Amino acid sequence: MPMRIGTERPSLDGATEWFGATQAHAEAESAGQPTLVHFWSVSCGTCKENLPRIAEWREKNREAGLRVIAVHMPRYEADTDVEAVREAISTYNITEPCAIDNQHKLRDAFQNEQGYVPAYYLFDAEGKLKSFAAGERGFSMVAAALERMLAATAAQAQ
Repeated sequence: MPMRIGTERPSLDGATEWFGATQAHAEAESAGQPTLVHFWSVSCGTCKENLPRIAEWREKNREAGLRVIAVHMPRYEADTDVEAVREAISTYNITEPCAIDNQHKLRDAFQNEQGYVPAYYLFDAEGKLKSFAAGERGFSMVAAALERMLAATAAQAQ
C-alpha cells in the first residue's frame, strides 16, 4: 500500500552509500523545508529524461525553500554498479544529496513496494506528504502539486 497523504517523511536510514552529502546533512538541510524526494535508476529512460527538469526545479525553487533528495534505486543487478551511478550523477548534474538504495531499505521505508521509478514524493515544511506520483506522467502531476504548495507557503509568509 503506498504512503498516504499526510504521512510523515520516513527516515533516510538504510542507504548503502551517499553522494553529494551525508544522510545527516540531507536530513538537517531538509528539516523545516518543503522537500522533494525522487527515486530514479540508471536503467530508467524516463528517469534520465526528467533528471534535467528536476535540476531546474531545484535551482528555480531554492529561494522558496525547496530541498531535493535523490534516491538511486536499482531495478536490476547491473543497476547496483556504484561507479555507473556515480557517472550518471555527474552526467545528469545531480547536485542534491543522493542516497544509493542497493538493499531497497529506502524503497521499503517510502512504501514503494512496486519499485516505481521514477517516483516523486513531495513533503511540506512540516515533513508531511503532500503528493506522490510515479511513472511517465508522475513529473507533471507532482509539478502541479509543487507549484500549489510553494504558492500557499509564500502566501502564508506574507
